[in-house]
Amino acid sequence: MDIAPRTINKSEFQVSEFILMGFPGIHEWQDWLSLPMALLYLLALGANPLILITISHEPALHQPMYQFLGVLAAVDIGLATTSMPKILAILWFDAKTISLPQCFAQMYAINIFMLMESGVFLCMAVDRYVAICYPLQYPFTVTEAFVIKATVSTVLRNGLLTIPVPILAAQRYYCSRNEIDHCLCSNLGVTSLACDDITINKLYQLVLAWFVAGCDMILVFASYALIIHSVLRLNSAEAVSKALSTCSSHLILILFFYTAVILISVTHLAGRKIPLIPVLLNVLHIVIPPSLNPMVYALRMQELKVGIQRVLGLGKYVSRK
Repeated sequence: MDIAPRTINKSEFQVSEFILMGFPGIHEWQDWLSLPMALLYLLALGANPLILITISHEPALHQPMYQFLGVLAAVDIGLATTSMPKILAILWFDAKTISLPQCFAQMYAINIFMLMESGVFLCMAVDRYVAICYPLQYPFTVTEAFVIKATVSTVLRNGLLTIPVPILAAQRYYCSRNEIDHCLCSNLGVTSLACDDITINKLYQLVLAWFVAGCDMILVFASYALIIHSVLRLNSAEAVSKALSTCSSHLILILFFYTAVILISVTHLAGRKIPLIPVLLNVLHIVIPPSLNPMVYALRMQELKVGIQRVLGLGKYVSRK
């Protein structure tokens, strides 16, 4: 006799939608953030497709290093697009409501694209490691088939390991609160509203972040440590300069990406005292890399820079230079 009423009550009080409140603590003037975020999003939507078009149209760029860069550009487009339209809708049109299925889908997309970014950085680090430390073996090791296998493996790894995140979140019981102090559906931001135990959600998010992204980070920095050690042993100063120049653009973006990951993890511990900081860092970590990555590569990689100028119809100018 007691079971039926409890089931009915649970279905009655289960919320049907969430409300994304925006940036906690600055709701009155958060609209001012919309302009720079919109500009960064437009830059990401313009620069990354340009990178993809340039790599596909320029035969000189049909090399593993640039093919991985094309994969990174595609991931950046996905990462920015999963979040920025909703964030701008919140800031401009006060469109704060989001259904539970849409929220869980966004949660999955954000997690998979963030881990994909980490996985692509690892692939690029391996590519540079083989190219610099084993140059004679590079043409036979890092082939087009290698690029395809590495990309597919990264997609499968992150796609499968991320599936439990929205599934575990959907299994929680959201009985009354539905206001999320965030601009997007982060896993812990959503599950913190649940009325039942979320220990498994926290544990899985922790394992996912530190086991996958953490292992990627360790392998990436180990690769570049070996690269630097190998480069410094070269007798030619010109060769050292060329090798370091090739890797410098990768290192700039990798350092920014993983530094932001560490800062988000650390500041999340102080989220209850200063909730704005982890939320702001989380949003910036989604919008800045997609707009920063193509700019750094376009400015620092001469072949790509020339290819972009040709695609934009500046070929005559390039030839005169």
